[in-house]
Amino acid sequence: WVLSKTKKEDTDDNIAKYDGRWEVEELKENTVSGDRGLVLKSVAKHHAISAMLTKAFVFNNKPLIVQYEVNFQEGIDCGGAYIKLLSSSDDLNLEYFFDRTPYTIMFGPDKCGEDYKLHFIFRHKNPKTGEYDEKHAKRPDVDLKKFYLDKKTHLYTLVLKPDDTFEMLIDQSVVSKGSLLEDMVPPVNPPKEIEDPSDKKPDDWDERPKIPDPNAVKPDDWDEDEPSKIEDPDAVKPEGWLDDEPQYVPDPNAKKPKDWDEEMDGEWEAPQIPNPKCETAPGCGHWVRPMKNNPKYKGKWKAPMIDNPNYQGIWSPRKIPNPDYFEDLHPFEMTTVSAIGLELWSMTSDIYFDNFIICSEKEVADRWAADGWGLKKLVASANEPAMFSQLVTAAEDHPWLWVLYVLTLALPVGLGVLFC
Repeated sequence: WVLSKTKKEDTDDNIAKYDGRWEVEELKENTVSGDRGLVLKSVAKHHAISAMLTKAFVFNNKPLIVQYEVNFQEGIDCGGAYIKLLSSSDDLNLEYFFDRTPYTIMFGPDKCGEDYKLHFIFRHKNPKTGEYDEKHAKRPDVDLKKFYLDKKTHLYTLVLKPDDTFEMLIDQSVVSKGSLLEDMVPPVNPPKEIEDPSDKKPDDWDERPKIPDPNAVKPDDWDEDEPSKIEDPDAVKPEGWLDDEPQYVPDPNAKKPKDWDEEMDGEWEAPQIPNPKCETAPGCGHWVRPMKNNPKYKGKWKAPMIDNPNYQGIWSPRKIPNPDYFEDLHPFEMTTVSAIGLELWSMTSDIYFDNFIICSEKEVADRWAADGWGLKKLVASANEPAMFSQLVTAAEDHPWLWVLYVLTLALPVGLGVLFC
């Protein structure tokens, strides 16, 4: 692994340097004896480290499988744990690996605030212009939150196949899959036709499906001045209504503060409290008739709507052939990869990485996972607290669970008593 010695572009010089610290060390919890990983140690610093592959990966007729482990040992506030597969080039120098170094694929978890992501991005070369565009996989439909907060080691796998399909897995379970041709944003292939930018909507184009009836006339008996609410003439003041009692009275127990200065603060008045005499009465103070809907109210008159005889539909520009159109039927054939890199910023330290593998055989990746992540999973399971302890811990975080526990225990006892 090679530490970057360069700086991040378009960033203040005070923080642009990749001076985030890395260490090789054991997990803090659920340690496997003798097993160590690469750990991001610094907070609010740029980190960049990379390694050459023993053999470049060429996208031809074999799948690409990328797999590695991540453990957010301190949880994660805002930061990423994704990897970049760096594109092959004659001038690739890992000491100068930074945010603008060309990559072919970016894959892995990323989180900020309550936004939990699993990235899969690949850079596609436009066959007409030779320029590269980033294509982003659609977001997984599953809830990813637990993978960021449980402080366990998780296994991230990306599978790209020569038939231009992909799968993303966490802990060997598929969380997202799709087609490089159909499920990337923006799409790999541009549309054959586009809207003509020179086409303008005519000034007399009528898009109104309905219009006020021009022949309608307001009825003579339509009174727009009638209010929507009127006093209810049938309402009667409730018995016991205390007309002479105010709703609020000065607090008899209040005392003027010792430091009250009437010259500076004005004359002191006790704070107001609800009148205790009103608590048992139907009401206090001046009685006002309640309002009710006015049966004569019609509001402002408007002509009824009718179908617009001149309706021409919603206007849209005419379509013309897209001058930038191309068709790439096999986006799997990406730029060759010759290195792997971690270029990250994080507001939480101690992000643990381990057991990177790039291969073409699923059984090799699975065997690698069993020897690494599988062992960590067994150790973590063995160290899990007993079921009773887990229930108590859950109830401490969510007190309403105690009610559920009591009901769960009481229900069979109550049914036994009832039926026996």
